[in-house]
Amino acid sequence: MALRIGKRPTLAGQLLVLQLAIVVVVLVAVAAVSLAQSAATFNRVEGRRVTALAEQLAGNQTLRFGIRHPAPAEVLAPLLQTTLIQSGVTSITVADTRGKIIAATNPTAIGSPITLGDPGVTEGRGWSGELRVDAEPELVAQIPVLSQDTEDGSLGARIGTVMVGERVPSVLERLRGASSYLAIYLGIACLLGLLGSWMLARRIKRQTLGLEPREIVGLAEHREAMLYGLAEGVVALDPQLRVTLVNDVGRRLLDLPADAVGRSLRELNIVGRLFEVLAGEHEDTRDAVVVRRGRVLVMNRMHVTKDGRSLGSVTTLRDRTELAQLERELGLFRSSAELLRAQTHEFANQLHTISGLIQIGEYDEVVTYVGALNRYRESLDLTVTRRVHDTAVAALLMAKSSVAAERRVELRVSERTTLQRLSPELSADVATVVGNLVDNAVDAAAQSGTPLSPAWVEVELRQDASSVEIEVRDSGPGVAPELAQEVFAHGFTTKAAAGGERGIGLAMIRLICRRRGGEVAVTNLADGGAAFVARMSVQPLPEGAR
Repeated sequence: MALRIGKRPTLAGQLLVLQLAIVVVVLVAVAAVSLAQSAATFNRVEGRRVTALAEQLAGNQTLRFGIRHPAPAEVLAPLLQTTLIQSGVTSITVADTRGKIIAATNPTAIGSPITLGDPGVTEGRGWSGELRVDAEPELVAQIPVLSQDTEDGSLGARIGTVMVGERVPSVLERLRGASSYLAIYLGIACLLGLLGSWMLARRIKRQTLGLEPREIVGLAEHREAMLYGLAEGVVALDPQLRVTLVNDVGRRLLDLPADAVGRSLRELNIVGRLFEVLAGEHEDTRDAVVVRRGRVLVMNRMHVTKDGRSLGSVTTLRDRTELAQLERELGLFRSSAELLRAQTHEFANQLHTISGLIQIGEYDEVVTYVGALNRYRESLDLTVTRRVHDTAVAALLMAKSSVAAERRVELRVSERTTLQRLSPELSADVATVVGNLVDNAVDAAAQSGTPLSPAWVEVELRQDASSVEIEVRDSGPGVAPELAQEVFAHGFTTKAAAGGERGIGLAMIRLICRRRGGEVAVTNLADGGAAFVARMSVQPLPEGAR
């Protein structure tokens, strides 16, 4: 386990700090909204009150008389103090037409100029708003005082200005005045936020299996390094068959796009045998052979569950194409050894027969028997070599006839067979296809042969200017119709088709044919048995090279 360097905050601690910061931001926002609402309410309510009081004083006859009196401060002082006490406002100020304060509840302000909020006040218009009075912010109303000297009693010219002010409360006073329960509300909200943060931290801790963020990052990095360092392909699917993980090798082997993660198998156009293995439609998904775009893949699928809950599946892939090529070459050597063994067995039987005839003194029968064997061998050699001019393929057919005869199967070469000499590479591919098809056909025919219905296998090679067709027919049970279209893609051999075992014989034949620009197919004969037809685009050797 890696040592921890330094003390880092845990996931729960980080979440608590983050949630606490969010709670503080919310509380500040609530407080700001409360302050804004309190200020708007104060300006609206108190603005109307001071305006109404200023208008009331401006229409008072005593105020008008005092403004014109030689000693206005002495005349107006009782009126202003009485009004101040009764209304509860902060200040009342009276100025003359020149803007000089002649009376005020604050005696020190008398004689100084009045601060007007709007020049329109000198023209007879009222105004209300916030001003600084005696270095304190106040909500004031300034109303002009008009004379009443006309005969009809209507108002005349402006003779002064009256200003009534109410001190603006501080932020703390507004918070206290916003609601008597604001502090309780904020405290409850803070406690609820902390409790919710703690519960959220515990829930996330459980969902992350107790791992801290740095530990999760470390696991992700190790997983990436492990998956992308594997020589095998890895594909992970969720229960809905969507790709949740695929490494570079898996993407290359399956020829998947770069954005395969998150897409389903159907969206990725994966069908047939590959879909069946990845989706787990068959119970046996160990070492399943799948042919995918020219590659022989061996796949192993494992279903993943946790606490009884299905999490999907993980499938590993191995590219067995090169190994299959080596197995094919090894198979050629094994086939050669089998051919030699069969011929040795055949020759041993013939020598035993000759030895027995000599021992009983039937010398004439020995000569007759040896002549018959010689004629049979010459006839077989002549039949094959006259129709098949490629020595490798001809030798293979002659050797296979011995193996077939040992298993009581007659190997025939069709009269329509014709094959010219081929280059060594092409000859090896044709011999591989012929050998595999003949072996499969002999296996199938040997299972159904009876004394009344002898087993047989017939080989027909057809060549034209650009291709070679290889057709191998047998008297076996044939291929099940449901496997006829899938036998090559699934990697079955003819034995596998009958017995259920899996292999890559026919898959390799298809790979060889496709590499040579051809294809292979299988059909069932009308009277029983199967016919495999393989086609390859090849060119015969020039006349001088034959």
